[in-house]
Amino acid sequence: MIEIVNIEKTAYDKFVGQFEGFVKKMTEMGNRGTNKCLGGWLDNDDVCRILRISKRTLQTLRDNGTLAYSQISHKTYYRQEDVDNVIKDVKNRKKAAAWRKPRKVSEAQANNEVF
Repeated sequence: MIEIVNIEKTAYDKFVGQFEGFVKKMTEMGNRGTNKCLGGWLDNDDVCRILRISKRTLQTLRDNGTLAYSQISHKTYYRQEDVDNVIKDVKNRKKAAAWRKPRKVSEAQANNEVF
């Protein structure tokens, strides 16, 4: 069964104008996600390449809070500054580990210890 509804032309024009405005806003919002310019943001592949790690290791860095991230539409993004901080942390840990390693002493040095 078909129903016919009569409305005034001014009410119809107002409704159409509002609907067109709604469609325009939705289209603009939809186009924001397709913008390929991420600015200072990196995706998973970029970060893996920069840090020379696997995607699984990257997941671990996210899980344990070492690397901050943002997720938009099931895609993960990282700020360049956060990735740089991870690089600095790794370098500092390597330096600290190098200082903790026992130095190898040759046999000749071991026999001629000075007390």
